[in-house]
Amino acid sequence: MIRRGEVWVARLNSNQGAEVGKVRPVVVIQANPLTEAGLATLLVVPLTSQRRLGAEPLRVLITARDRLLRDCYAMVEQPRALDRARLGEGPLTTLTSDELLRLERALLAVMGLA
Repeated sequence: MIRRGEVWVARLNSNQGAEVGKVRPVVVIQANPLTEAGLATLLVVPLTSQRRLGAEPLRVLITARDRLLRDCYAMVEQPRALDRARLGEGPLTTLTSDELLRLERALLAVMGLA
C-alpha cells in the first residue's frame, strides 16, 4: 500500500520544457483516503540531489536514510499527478513528521494558500 509521506522511485519521462524528468525519487503527497479508494493517479513531489542556490524556499531537505542513499531536496514547485504505473521501487523511506510539515508549508506557499 502506498502511503502519504513515502518516497518511491518514479519514471517522470516524457517531460517538456522545464518540467523535471527521468527516473527519480518522488514523495507521495496525496491523502491516504484517496489512495486507498483506488484513485488511478497519485499526487507526488519529485526529489533532486542537486542543491540550487536561491531556490531554498522552494526546496525541502530530505536526509539520506533507509534505502534513500543520498540527501535530496523536494522540488515543491513541481508537484505532479502520476499514473500509478509510473511508480517502481519503494518505499525507499518515509518522511519524518518535521520533513512532512516543512513540505506541507512550502506547498501552501507555492500555491498561494499561506
